[in-house]
This record gives sequence, C-alpha cells and structure tokens, in this order.
Amino acid sequence: MVKVEIVEEKDAHFEGNSPYSSASSSRTSSSVSLSSVGSELDGEESFYERLTALVDIVPPTTRQKISSSISKTTGFLKGTGKVVGNLVWIVTTSALLIGLPLALSLEDEAKIMAQEKELLAQQQGQQQMLAPSMYPAPSSQQQQKGLVPPGF
Repeated sequence: MVKVEIVEEKDAHFEGNSPYSSASSSRTSSSVSLSSVGSELDGEESFYERLTALVDIVPPTTRQKISSSISKTTGFLKGTGKVVGNLVWIVTTSALLIGLPLALSLEDEAKIMAQEKELLAQQQGQQQMLAPSMYPAPSSQQQQKGLVPPGF
C-alpha cells in the first residue's frame, strides 16, 4: 500500500525555481490551474479516446466481466427478438390464410341471407295482393252495371 503525504516547502529558493509553483502558496490555486488546463484539453479529446484511456484504469477481470455481461445481454436480446419476430410472422400469416377467407365467406353468407329475406318479403306482398279483400263483396246490382268511374 502507498501512503501519500503532502509536504509543504518553506524554502523560498525552491518556490521561485519550480515551474509549477505560483505566487501564492495555497493548494487550491494549483488545483484551479490544473482544472483550467484539463478544460482546455476537453475540446481536443474525443469520447472514443477517453473511453480507450479507461482501459488502463479498469482491471482486466472487471473488463472481462463487463464484456461477458454485455455479450450475454446482446445474445439474449437477439434471441428474444428472433422469437418475437417468428411469433408475429405466425400470427400474421395465420390471419391472412384463415381469417381473410373466413371473413369473406361470412360476408357472402350475410348477403345471401339479405337476398332471401328480400325475396320472402316480395312473396308475402304478392300473396297479400292476390288474397281476397277484407271488404265485403259488392252486391249483384253493381256487378251488372259494369265498371263505373269515380264521381258518376
């Protein structure tokens, strides 16, 4: 294990010659100057470069675990997508091969039933017109006169 100590130099000789020292001896000023240097480099580095730089930081066992979990997840999602796609294909083709002809035959049957009802209604109308009237039969005197137009 490494132990880190902060050593403050009190000798003025070293403060003036060091390229990293500033006029003030506070620690925050050096961290502020380092953060400003880091922000200047942000525009030059791409995301990919930063990600590849993390390879040195993350231990190999952790990298292997991350890689295996990502590959397992990807494999699972691909397998699930394939199964779902196959199920959708089965449902749609079944609907087209069975459902569409069934719907068309039901529609044709409904048309035939409507035509039969219409024909039955026509037959009942003809029977009512040919059936004897509910009014009493005219007397024999009117039958002898023949046909008389209305109003005479």
